[in-house]
Amino acid sequence: MSEFTDKDREILLKLARATIKSELFRNFKIERPEYISPALLKKCGCFVTLHKAGVLRGCIGTIEPVRSLISGVEANAIHAAFRDPRFPPLTAKELPEIEIEISVLTVPTVMDFVDAEDLKRKLKPGIHGVILSQGSSTATFLPQVWEQLPDKEVFLEHLCQKAGMIKNCWRDTNTTVKVYEVECFSEIK
Repeated sequence: MSEFTDKDREILLKLARATIKSELFRNFKIERPEYISPALLKKCGCFVTLHKAGVLRGCIGTIEPVRSLISGVEANAIHAAFRDPRFPPLTAKELPEIEIEISVLTVPTVMDFVDAEDLKRKLKPGIHGVILSQGSSTATFLPQVWEQLPDKEVFLEHLCQKAGMIKNCWRDTNTTVKVYEVECFSEIK
């Protein structure tokens, strides 16, 4: 059961779009709701993902619960639109074509595993977001990435490479693996 109402989801999606619009059009003023539910004031990690014609156009987030959800959505909307290093900054012309998706994360927990096979057995595709880290190298994939990479080994290899590590680093028991789940909602109908 979700802790977010349809109104909460609508507020967050409208806020993300308005925040981006205010960055593109300096005269545009963000209208914030008079009432903000306690669920939106709770500290939690979140990601804002932008799609254009079904293709990724930006995705930035915060894994740890360091700020309120409503503040995190505002900040991450700006970062996804204008500061994702994989893409050029979003343009005003593109805005009408952008679909916004918000993922609210549970607190990540360490997944203990004895070997690579044990790790693969414990991972739940489509449910688990995964964080891999070794030393200062770290990367995450949201659970939605399983749709493009449904094979567990391929998913983990791509995640290792995203972190700048060798592609089979996930087999190393010195690699820290954390998992989390998300509640995801979007403008996509």
